Amino acid sequence: MSPGFSDRESVIALLRRSPLFDSLTDKVLLDMLHHFRRETWKRGRCPAGSGTQQRFHVILSGRLKMGQINPDTGRMVTLFLLGPGDAFDVISLLDGEPNPVILEARDDLELLSTPVDEARRWIEQHPEFNRSFLPYLGRQMRLLADLAGDLALHDTETRLARLILRHIDNGNPAHPLHLIHDLPHEVLGEMIGTVRVVVNRQLQHWQREGVIISRRGRLEIQELEGLLKKAMQSIHRRTEKFQNHR
Repeated sequence: MSPGFSDRESVIALLRRSPLFDSLTDKVLLDMLHHFRRETWKRGRCPAGSGTQQRFHVILSGRLKMGQINPDTGRMVTLFLLGPGDAFDVISLLDGEPNPVILEARDDLELLSTPVDEARRWIEQHPEFNRSFLPYLGRQMRLLADLAGDLALHDTETRLARLILRHIDNGNPAHPLHLIHDLPHEVLGEMIGTVRVVVNRQLQHWQREGVIISRRGRLEIQELEGLLKKAMQSIHRRTEKFQNHR
């Protein structure tokens, strides 16, 4: 194992919470860990050309935002919000091409990283890792497809409702939010292709309706059924419009 892993057991325990590593045998996992190095990133935007695209990263703690920006307008859209157990950059790992994304640590990050070539070797030589990697890749592709569909087909209220619903922790009856619970409205706007003032206005409207509660910068769902209806509104409107024109 690489130097500096004095807490090997705790690192392995964190990795086993990841869908990429939870099914691996100890032998395979230890082989992989031998090629990792530990990194810490401070909260904030990661500078361009920092060498991150030559390495494959796994997040142990903290959240990372991956997005793209229009250099003329400064408008940004968030492609992924990653948390503990997630890996990046999967696209560059597969095609070997640089991925023009902006990386921003939403918290102080603790990560493991390995050269991209080494991660490609895992895919080729370890069927156990490959069996985990392909479903993870599929989930990432589905998230991109959902984002594209939301931007093209749904209004802002529906997109915001769908964003919140995607981040509900289904294992808790109180419906806490995973990853987005304390994000500022500007960041929520970047995740659905709009701006802070629109998100703020929509959340205030939902608070008056009793659908959500905002307490000290944290969102809480008050009425799940009401939020589900918001997520379906534009779909129903398009269906009715289509039927009326038949």
